[in-house]
Amino acid sequence: MQYLPIFTDLTGKAVLLIGGGHVALRKARALLDAGAVLTVVSHQFETDFQHWAAQGKAVLVQGDFQPAQISGHWLVIAATDDDAVNAAVHQAATARQVWVNTVDDQDKCEFIFPSIINRAPIQIAISSGGTAPVLVRRLREQLETLLPQHLGPLATLVGKFRKNVQQKLDNFAARRQFYEQVFSSKVVSLLQSGQPQAAEDTLEQMLDGHQPLRGEVFVVGAGPGDPELLTLKALQLMQQADVVVYDYLVSEPIMQLVRRDAELICVGKKAGAHSVAQEETNALLIRLALEGKKVCRLKGGDPFIFGRGAEEIEVLLPHQIPFQVVPGITAAAGCAAYAGIPLTHRDYAQAVQFVTGHCQKDGKEPDWQSLSRPNQTLVIYMGLMKSAHIQAQLLAAGRSADTPVAILENGTRPEQRVFTGTLGQLAALIEQHQVQSPALLVIGEVVALQKKLAWYGAQTPRAQITPLN
Repeated sequence: MQYLPIFTDLTGKAVLLIGGGHVALRKARALLDAGAVLTVVSHQFETDFQHWAAQGKAVLVQGDFQPAQISGHWLVIAATDDDAVNAAVHQAATARQVWVNTVDDQDKCEFIFPSIINRAPIQIAISSGGTAPVLVRRLREQLETLLPQHLGPLATLVGKFRKNVQQKLDNFAARRQFYEQVFSSKVVSLLQSGQPQAAEDTLEQMLDGHQPLRGEVFVVGAGPGDPELLTLKALQLMQQADVVVYDYLVSEPIMQLVRRDAELICVGKKAGAHSVAQEETNALLIRLALEGKKVCRLKGGDPFIFGRGAEEIEVLLPHQIPFQVVPGITAAAGCAAYAGIPLTHRDYAQAVQFVTGHCQKDGKEPDWQSLSRPNQTLVIYMGLMKSAHIQAQLLAAGRSADTPVAILENGTRPEQRVFTGTLGQLAALIEQHQVQSPALLVIGEVVALQKKLAWYGAQTPRAQITPLN
């Protein structure tokens, strides 16, 4: 992160602007809107500068820039069309340890002006660090259409009640839950329809009658890794949670979308790595919910497809803990699609089976005869460690050694790798390429389409496989 985003209070603070043309004019408007006491140095001034001077909003100094003019100012902006003058301003400001911005010269900026979306008192600043201003402008245009105008009045209204809320609700979690109720209540629609007094009365009634909410558990599927595959509901609940209990399989970009002040608890769940016992995870969810917290149980993929989501919900029932389940894109669908492998195709596979590569201790073996039928796709979760056993059982059950297979490592993520071969080469492929978890095995004739349909990322060159002896 090249620039630290901060918001600074310029009310009543002296700011020096070098330049009086149209570029300087844009900066001046923003500074005056922020309450700065503005001094402008230039040989000529746009008409607006003259008006501001007459209104006492700005002091105009006609003439050359002098380094001594910097003294006493909090910020300096160089906005002339003379590179030598701008460089002199930058040098003089940095020598005095005063923050300086040189317009259109990123190398001579100790701070930059972001693009601003104003819903006062709500403000959103967007910046590319000076690298892509056109892209930033497009993002601002999109966000402007998404953010309603009533956000400002809503923020002002809840700010008016802030002290009363703090007095009535003595802990942060209770206050946050109250505000979440407000933001999904009639208060918002009243403001939207231009009824501020009715909105205020409603909010006051809500505060007077507020009862603490019970704890709740959100069992949320995070999908296979690409954050853009999250559902809207998943993102909303991740932002509401007081605590997020997550697995290793949840990608870091997705974890970055969790509410910043939420407590994060990792319970593992990764092949070959230490993880919290399931019974401990169950007990943790119960304890947190009974403490009145909103708990997001965030799982890779889909919680009801090899995710043990049902087991975790069952333990909540005796305690009457409310819960929600948010499905996620399971690895079979997401990773196969990103690898260019259709799980069904009328010419190759009329059925698909999902199976886990490992069972409970002393668990029964899968029905290998059923899994070995032709004209179906077999997707194996968590199959890396037992790939040799899986290969041997399928061959013994009659599946052809020439059946196409694919190994999908880190599917849907930037580091995705795809390796294709045949069933007879499955274990050797995994060893040859040192495939690591998370990875998925896809077995079936549809894999033959991967070369034609692959679309995502830099395609890994396909291994030249020689028959095994």
